[in-house]
Amino acid sequence: MQEVAKYSNCFVCGDRNDHGLKARFFFDGDKASAEITATEAFEGYRGIYHGGIIATLLDEVMIKAILAGSIIAVTAELSIRYLAPVSVGDKIVLTGWITRSKGRVYLTEGEARGSDGTLYATASAKYIEAKADLKESLESSVE
Repeated sequence: MQEVAKYSNCFVCGDRNDHGLKARFFFDGDKASAEITATEAFEGYRGIYHGGIIATLLDEVMIKAILAGSIIAVTAELSIRYLAPVSVGDKIVLTGWITRSKGRVYLTEGEARGSDGTLYATASAKYIEAKADLKESLESSVE
């Protein structure tokens, strides 16, 4: 598996963002994936990982499946379905993949599971490949 490009100051994948998640994303030729442990720094309720962080991680793993193909895109729509709470200390396994593409539009799906197989959340999203002027700006962030 190859590591997917990142921006070092990104909240999700940046290794230099002191307030971020520092998640590392990999691509196996078909799907993007990452593993992260839920920490109390991102609690929503006591002992429960914040749902917004789960949504953020799912958005990132799905767009990493697109970025792995050297396509610079932005999120247009994101839908999350929460199925079980994530407890602080749980390891979360995230997976994202492209289901369809047409022109500049990419449709994706993703999931967040526990290391025991518990399905915490599923997601679907629509991404739009950036046009030339925005693409150039965004590409300068990717390392």
